[in-house]
Amino acid sequence: MKTWRRRASQTSLVTNAVRSIIHVVETPKPQRVILLPGNRTLRAAASSTKEFLRAMATTGAAAVKSAGGADVKMKLLDSIHEDGAKLVEITAAEAQKLRAVQPGLLIVPEVFFQPAVQMYQVEKMARPSAARGAERKVVVKIVSQGDGHPVAGAQVVAFTNFAAREGAGGATSQNGTVTLTLPSTVKMLERLYVYPENSFWGSLQLKVKLASNITVELAPIDLAAEDSVRYFAGGGQVTDGQGVKVAVIDTGIALGHPDLRVVGGECTVPGEKPGDYGPLGGDHGSHCAGIIAARGTPPTGIRGVAPGAALYSFRVFPKPTPQNPEPGASNFAIAKAIDRAFAAGCDLLNLSLGGGQADAATEAAIQDARNAGAVVIAAAGNDGRQPVSFPASYDLCVAVSALGRIGLFPAGSVDRGDVAPPYGTDKKNFIAQFSNIGRELDCTGPGVGVISTVPDKAYAVMSGTSMATPAVTGLATRLLGKNPGLLNAARDASRADGIAKMVLQSAGKLGFGANYEGQGLPKG
Repeated sequence: MKTWRRRASQTSLVTNAVRSIIHVVETPKPQRVILLPGNRTLRAAASSTKEFLRAMATTGAAAVKSAGGADVKMKLLDSIHEDGAKLVEITAAEAQKLRAVQPGLLIVPEVFFQPAVQMYQVEKMARPSAARGAERKVVVKIVSQGDGHPVAGAQVVAFTNFAAREGAGGATSQNGTVTLTLPSTVKMLERLYVYPENSFWGSLQLKVKLASNITVELAPIDLAAEDSVRYFAGGGQVTDGQGVKVAVIDTGIALGHPDLRVVGGECTVPGEKPGDYGPLGGDHGSHCAGIIAARGTPPTGIRGVAPGAALYSFRVFPKPTPQNPEPGASNFAIAKAIDRAFAAGCDLLNLSLGGGQADAATEAAIQDARNAGAVVIAAAGNDGRQPVSFPASYDLCVAVSALGRIGLFPAGSVDRGDVAPPYGTDKKNFIAQFSNIGRELDCTGPGVGVISTVPDKAYAVMSGTSMATPAVTGLATRLLGKNPGLLNAARDASRADGIAKMVLQSAGKLGFGANYEGQGLPKG
């Protein structure tokens, strides 16, 4: 489980950005930074700044002449607009020179964000002490409940000390097994989590006595069963959300899944092909997209909250590599995706990600989206009752916490570990233990034990504020589709304010208190 930083003020953000450049004056190695117009939008307003940025875009040169004739040496990596934000490599010394000749630019460090999906991870390997150095091997086998077939690719996370996140883990092989190496002094696992890739519910076992071989059975997914999204938001009618365009800014959407209809998009990862907006960054974006607008019918498919919506896939997470198996999405890629999304006419932008430092580039993109009549709905984060993470903490986002309900997941599933007080007016309802909370919250949505679409033509269970956010986006889509006056209004800040107001005024309190649920659960 990743720890996310809190949001900084805009003033401190710029100051820290400059300090981060100046601090390494002695280091000649270039840094990747974003050059942002000083008017805090993705396009320049001042003519001198605009001309400077346009010159960079048109020449593609590694050195751009200043008005005084001196060269500012940098490498242009990507551009959001010809006269707007740029991603560059530049040394600290050249950055200082740039500030002297172009004081109207903000120098914003590149920062990275992660999907807001909940999965516990070992942060410290359990090792034998020097005095008692013996180890033991434990083979864990994961099989399907009922037929006993092995489950390959499942993540097994064994905690010897859950509070310290100490233990061992690994992925199962084709025969469904993984071998864990533990100190011989360990006699019991505090918790044993199993996270399958798809088709099954995850498993949580408590106080597991160690043996040479441990077998865990996983319950298969029943697509006709009611999960938290279907209970709280309901599967939509095929026409729900018609006329509304929704951007999923994430890992990409599975273009060939029978339950998903993707009408457009773009990959905004620097250095990757714009047309590669499929699920090359992972399964997460496909899962979010299915919650919003899956068009299937149980028992062979699933139905999202607003199946009539037009889905747009904006991939901001790079392709994983052996050297970087979980690459983060940069603030530049996210800002560019937000820009492309509202330019394509998207009404609602789903951001099931977070955890990076607050930055002027992401805030500028969100502000531009609001000015263009679009609303960003963002995940509060999964740090376990910590303050709302950025970008959800930014005032112009609709921030979403994660809600669950006892009885909507198998008794031995990983989701039972997410049940925690306070409980709602209905005592079966709870705000997930992992969910971030705070005064920045606007609403809550179902995000525990959610069944949705993943590549290739498969289904998986995930939990997180990542799942609660598209559930709220789906409800917002359904509401907007029923309000043609607002849907067809002039695309400006007043329209965006109207959409946000419509969603939040529809919400009903569930008895958790504003710090946990904001205005409550929106009703579509």
